[in-house]
Amino acid sequence: MSVASVRNTMGQASPSGATASSAARLSRRARLLVIDDDTLFNELVTRELTAQGHEVAAVSSWEQAQAWLKENEPDLVLLDLRLPDADGMEVLTRLVTQCPVIVLTAYGSVRSAVEAMRQGAAEYLMKPVNLDELELAIIRTLGHAQLAERLALVRSAERRRRRTFMVGRSEALRRVSEMIEAVAAENVTVLITGESGTGKELAAREIHERSPRAEGDFVTLDCCTLQENLFESELFGHEKGAFTGADQRKKGLIEGARGGTLFLDEIGEIGPAIQAKLLRVLETGEFRRLGGTRVLRTDARIICATNRDLMAMAEAGAFRADLYYRLSTFIIELPPLRARKEDIPDLVRHFLSNHDFSRRVTKEITPEALDLLMRYDWPGNIRELRNVIERAIILSGDEPMLKPAHFVLGGGKSATPGTANALSLAFDHPPTLEELKECYFRLAYRELGGNRAALARRLGISERNVYRLLRRYGLAGHREKG
Repeated sequence: MSVASVRNTMGQASPSGATASSAARLSRRARLLVIDDDTLFNELVTRELTAQGHEVAAVSSWEQAQAWLKENEPDLVLLDLRLPDADGMEVLTRLVTQCPVIVLTAYGSVRSAVEAMRQGAAEYLMKPVNLDELELAIIRTLGHAQLAERLALVRSAERRRRRTFMVGRSEALRRVSEMIEAVAAENVTVLITGESGTGKELAAREIHERSPRAEGDFVTLDCCTLQENLFESELFGHEKGAFTGADQRKKGLIEGARGGTLFLDEIGEIGPAIQAKLLRVLETGEFRRLGGTRVLRTDARIICATNRDLMAMAEAGAFRADLYYRLSTFIIELPPLRARKEDIPDLVRHFLSNHDFSRRVTKEITPEALDLLMRYDWPGNIRELRNVIERAIILSGDEPMLKPAHFVLGGGKSATPGTANALSLAFDHPPTLEELKECYFRLAYRELGGNRAALARRLGISERNVYRLLRRYGLAGHREKG
């Protein structure tokens, strides 16, 4: 085994031409730290790597490196194994937990190369280093590191929802699509506004997919579901010991979105402290983890969404005016569904074709039922339409056609025109409460084809209780449909 250039192949692909070109596409402008006591070498490497577009810091001892690392976090370290004040292998074991490390040495051997790779070095290069070889090693290492980050965020799962938003052919939707197309390629912050349920996250995803960042990750964070400290930890990450239970360092979502897009939903819900930190990110690209002192950087594109009037909030002092003006560089307002009702037929067909349950029967909708949906105002917008369609699929059982009777609109009222959501049970004697319960249970059982999950939803009880009632009323042995 040659020690002139040894690459850590544990869990990595072979450096073939295809892989090398792929890694080159994935590389980016990076922050590099060179730790080497050879002043001439430091100057040469710094000059060459800076010319390639990297930000380079060079130190000549481990003491200097530690001082730099207290304030900064590199994407990659170039480490000489022979340092005047520390053992290179010990330094290597400490650095590889923070970032990839390429080992450089003028005193190489097979034994030291094997040990360096075992300790986690990404590459092992002998001095004098060929600069072209060093450049390729850096490209490979940064490429593998970026791929690992993407895999951790399960990019493929996010991509499966790619085409959900642009469903419909209305003029209102066409205008939104034109605005998305206009801003997608620009690296500017976008604010998406609109009522709840209009598809703001899907619009943000569409911007990401049409942008040069499409190969990066689309990372989402809901601003109204976490307490402020937890939200800050999710967004910016935290250092070990930052708070009770923080037993190890955690990178924030803003780091996971590096090279991609970070979507902050319901941005109007964040507090003043987070607003100030987000403003700093938008202005400088810099941030600190919770409990940390190092200044970190991100190049993530930030897209925000809200159903609130941020301008009015800023005027009332409930939202920072300077942050609002940074966010509102480009605003896309999504129309409510009632303003694009001509898209309802396409949306209905889309939901019927793409639901992830009850696929045993292909469903269609009758003209009468579609007419009902067209005449409804949809205060919950597309989200409400999807829920209504899914409920109708369940209530229709094995029937292939969705009829007006299968739809419940506006808080539980029957969608059938001219009728009330009434129920008639007939007895030849004054029934007891238990008889009423059994009669209604049998009626629901027949209507839903014996589907236990649908029965549980209809009756507002658990499936376990449904099974108990099936046994009580002598229905447990019946074969359920589907």
